[in-house]
Amino acid sequence: MVIPEGLGRLAAAGRGALIVIVSVWLASCGTFAKTPMGVSDSGLLKPCPQAPRCVSSVAANAERRVAALQLREASQGAWESLLQTLDAMSRTVLVEQQPHYVRAEITSPWGVYTDDLELLRETDSTTIHIRSSSRIGYYDFNVNRERVEALRAAGVKAGILHEDGNG
Repeated sequence: MVIPEGLGRLAAAGRGALIVIVSVWLASCGTFAKTPMGVSDSGLLKPCPQAPRCVSSVAANAERRVAALQLREASQGAWESLLQTLDAMSRTVLVEQQPHYVRAEITSPWGVYTDDLELLRETDSTTIHIRSSSRIGYYDFNVNRERVEALRAAGVKAGILHEDGNG
């Protein structure tokens, strides 16, 4: 089939415009602001960034807050069982482990993005504060909230956590 010369140029221009539009959209999704992680001087997990790509049990903003995890017992064995449950989650690697703090990296299914999940155990308590954050982008499409709730559900199923987060 022969395409008239004018239509061929129009189709090529349309493809070029589509490529530009998609590139601009992807660039706007890929905000590269460093997300602070770890424990703050006050002894809590560091706050979420301003972009809605993070949830935390210590978030001041109700839209970003999730319930803390509640161990069924305040034992080292229960904490270690929770860490094993986290480590068993797909595409998850524990990268930093201290007596009361753990950071895990979770790779997206297509291997492009890496997110962080942090757990902070209150000393001699059943309360585990949790924070899950995407490293880049503006919005996380609720991936982090779903990840926290998946860990909670796995912990409940294993008999490690209380279901409602209230102990």
